[in-house]
Amino acid sequence: MHFGPETYAILTAVAFLAGFIDAIAGGGGLLTVPAMLSAGVPPIAMLATNKLQSSFSSGTACWNFSRKGLIDWRTYWPTVLIILILSGVGAVVVQMIDTEALNLLVPILLIAVVAYVIFSPRMTDDDVHHRISAVGYAPVGGAIGFYDGFFGPGTGSFFATSLVSLRGFGLTRATAHTKAFNFASNLGALGIFAFSGQIIVSLGLCMAVGSIAGAYTGSHTAMRFGAKVIRPVLVTICLCLTARLIWNALH
Repeated sequence: MHFGPETYAILTAVAFLAGFIDAIAGGGGLLTVPAMLSAGVPPIAMLATNKLQSSFSSGTACWNFSRKGLIDWRTYWPTVLIILILSGVGAVVVQMIDTEALNLLVPILLIAVVAYVIFSPRMTDDDVHHRISAVGYAPVGGAIGFYDGFFGPGTGSFFATSLVSLRGFGLTRATAHTKAFNFASNLGALGIFAFSGQIIVSLGLCMAVGSIAGAYTGSHTAMRFGAKVIRPVLVTICLCLTARLIWNALH
């Protein structure tokens, strides 16, 4: 499939902004998915190519947070592995069944996330007592990973709020682990899409350049300003995703 240089330039710029937003609160696909569809990328190829560029974005943010010691790999590597595997399973399953029901369910879940972020006193940078252990969280993370491979919108928000509410993480620490989990879920789904041969590699790699720069900038912004920037961005992204999904369901 051939695209002109202006298409590559526009989509790379969109990927930069998406990478920046994604590193802070997730939801970068809110920008890249409609932009790629508008450029004429077929739906399946769009999903596959988007996973390629977003893997670079989440990987860059993950590396930045890990470098600062904000990711506890020793405790959470089993969860990362489970997420990797189950996201691949989700990518297989989504090619076999109808996803229309999720178009109605996900907006409800995202509204619940927004309500929790706005009203919960836990949404700060302070760690509090956890409700479940790291081992107990693994199935929760795995379920979200499956969802990311299967459908995707709001994955970062679900990871972040579940880590805050269930593991008692402060918002910056939750965002750091979200990037590790999101990187794993992206890689799991990417492997399945790569096997199917649906990825437009040249476009994905070009967008990856923009997403890497955006993720690097966004992750540093999140670490510098913490909850006071993460919280409003998280609310905004959830509301935008909700509005878009409701619009898609009604049309």
